[in-house]
Amino acid sequence: MKFKEEQPIYLQIADLICENILSGRWPPGERIPSVRDAAVSMEVNPNTALRAYDYLQNLGIIYKNRGIGYFVAEDGLEKTRVLKREDFFSNILPNVIKTMKLLGIQYAEIEKYFD
Repeated sequence: MKFKEEQPIYLQIADLICENILSGRWPPGERIPSVRDAAVSMEVNPNTALRAYDYLQNLGIIYKNRGIGYFVAEDGLEKTRVLKREDFFSNILPNVIKTMKLLGIQYAEIEKYFD
C-alpha cells in the first residue's frame, strides 16, 4: 500500500478497511484479516495496524472476538457510512468546492459526468 504524507498511516489503514466494508467485500459478521496479516500485507509495523483496528473498534465498526479475531460489527456498514459521509462533507467536499470556484466550474457542468 502506498501511503500519503498528509494523513497518519493508521487512519489510511482504517480508510482501507472502511472501503472494504462499504464495497461489500467484508459484510457484517465477516472476519477481517488479523492485525499481523494486515501489517505484513501493508508493510507496516503491527502496532500501526493495531492502532487502526483499535480506532475502528472504538467507533463500533469492528469488534474483537477474543482468541478468534476481528469481525465487522452487525451495524458496521451503517456506522462506516456515517463516518465516511461526515469525513466527505467536512474534509473532502470543501476542497472540491474551493477548486471548482477557482477554476470557474459550475455545478451543472459536473452533472454531465454522473448521468
